[in-house]
Amino acid sequence: MKTILWGAMIIVAIGGMSGCSKGGDSAEQSNAGAAAARNAAGGDAGGGHAQKGFVPGSYEDWCGEHGVPESMCTRCNSTLIAAFKATGDWCAEHGLPESQCLACNPDLKIERPPKPAGS
Repeated sequence: MKTILWGAMIIVAIGGMSGCSKGGDSAEQSNAGAAAARNAAGGDAGGGHAQKGFVPGSYEDWCGEHGVPESMCTRCNSTLIAAFKATGDWCAEHGLPESQCLACNPDLKIERPPKPAGS
């Protein structure tokens, strides 16, 4: 599964990022409480997004709004969806990568990388 996630991160690094749409969708609504719990456990409590120029896989690579790495957030960057679908990592029922779907995988833990020492 790490190969799938790293592959998606590389696609983002090459393709760039787009902003989040503020309209809610059913997948976002069904995972809103879980995202809030992840944020409280180390995510960005303000619901912010990664600054431009972040390094994929780093502490700065975090979508506080959705509780996943910004470089792999299909809700913020819909161009990633095709890559997740191509690798078989897609939950059609909830409109999310299966590797991020807390509705199907309630024990799933998506954790933000640790903050670098001295930051």
